[in-house]
Amino acid sequence: QVQLVESGGGLVQAGGSLRLSCAASGRTFSSYAMGWFRQAPGKEREFVAAISWSGSNTVYADSVKGRFTISRDNAKNTVYLQMNSLKPEDTAVYYCAASGPYSGSGPPIAYTRSYEYGYWGQGTQVTVSS
Repeated sequence: QVQLVESGGGLVQAGGSLRLSCAASGRTFSSYAMGWFRQAPGKEREFVAAISWSGSNTVYADSVKGRFTISRDNAKNTVYLQMNSLKPEDTAVYYCAASGPYSGSGPPIAYTRSYEYGYWGQGTQVTVSS
């Protein structure tokens, strides 16, 4: 099992930047694919970005492509979401999620559907003011 704790959320003006971090417990973090999702008030949870267990593959939602970057540091058991050029519509609770564990010999897939993730953090609030 893996436990996830997000941090780095806060209030920022439009056009600003934030970096979210997700720290994972356990010694097998490198065998998990990781993802970020978000949920705005009154809306369903939506996919934001994902990275494969190897870090070789990444996928982004069209709404954040070119502005957000997902990365991972397996030595620190941490996945990051760098968010630049933030817009008011990026306001949401951001959740980190883990999928796996996967064998190191398997394909490095970046998963985009919430049901493919079995572990979730508690979320961190991001508010972008106009």
